[in-house]
Amino acid sequence: MATAEQVKALIESHTKGDEPRFLAVAMQVAALEARQGHVRLAGELREIIDRAKEDGVKRPVPLAQPRGELGGLLAASYPKATLNELVVEPELRRRIDRLLHEQRQAEQLRSHGLGPRHRVLLVGPPGTGKTLCATVIAGELHLPLFKVVFESLVTKFLGETAAKLKLVFDAIRATRGVYLFDEFDAIGGQRTAGNDVGEIRRVVNSFLQLLEQDDSNSIVLAATNHPQMLDRALFRRFDDVIEFSLPSQAQAEDTMRNRLAPFDTGRLKWTRIRPAARGLSHALLARACDDAAKQAVLAGTREVSTEALIEALREQREFAAMK
Repeated sequence: MATAEQVKALIESHTKGDEPRFLAVAMQVAALEARQGHVRLAGELREIIDRAKEDGVKRPVPLAQPRGELGGLLAASYPKATLNELVVEPELRRRIDRLLHEQRQAEQLRSHGLGPRHRVLLVGPPGTGKTLCATVIAGELHLPLFKVVFESLVTKFLGETAAKLKLVFDAIRATRGVYLFDEFDAIGGQRTAGNDVGEIRRVVNSFLQLLEQDDSNSIVLAATNHPQMLDRALFRRFDDVIEFSLPSQAQAEDTMRNRLAPFDTGRLKWTRIRPAARGLSHALLARACDDAAKQAVLAGTREVSTEALIEALREQREFAAMK
């Protein structure tokens, strides 16, 4: 029989959603049963635990909404996105596939003294898919996505930002998930920047230390539109740097076809649409498709017209130029 302390530990780890500890205590119970001569029961317990470990990456992680001060620092969601929604060049797709494969085979890697990639820097122009990539990674691994809210994280008070960063990394260790530091240059700026008055240096140093010490099962993603603004020491702390770019002509067409899939696009003239889409980001292409689709719905049809899509693309180009 399990000891009173083991029963307490099982209940406590279950209520906190700490699966690694729960399974570790369960293994202790199995070992105790074996020592007491209950060989059959011990074997059955080990089989149950082994199945739980194998299925662990397939089961959704319970999404506990951050509370207290942490509630203002993290925005939680449970994405359903899949890789099919991400239209990127083959090399970028290969690197994302590699990250997912290593995460799914994490236990096998750890059994050989290795660890999966879990600290990744995403760089590229606005609207090229960095945030969508984080959403897809969370969706593919059935993990919650926690976006760090920079308006609450970065403050003007001495030492407060570093303290809040530690709070976020405590959450990273406590709850497995995908944690996205978007607009990362807000805290990752170079320590030698001309407007540095000491605080940004402390923040960057704190982040470097916390990231280097992170041995959690979570995935930490940092996204930036301005990699040239980042402190160079940060790049060495990440396991991988994935670079996004504006879509090629073929990728732009794939993005628009995917976005308009629920509608009738059989009569669209792609030879006219492709030039109108040139140079636009994935996000702007998606927005233009949505605008053209709305026009079709409001006109009482499910057919998207070439003219409506070209006009929507032109408007998005003008919108981008205003920024």
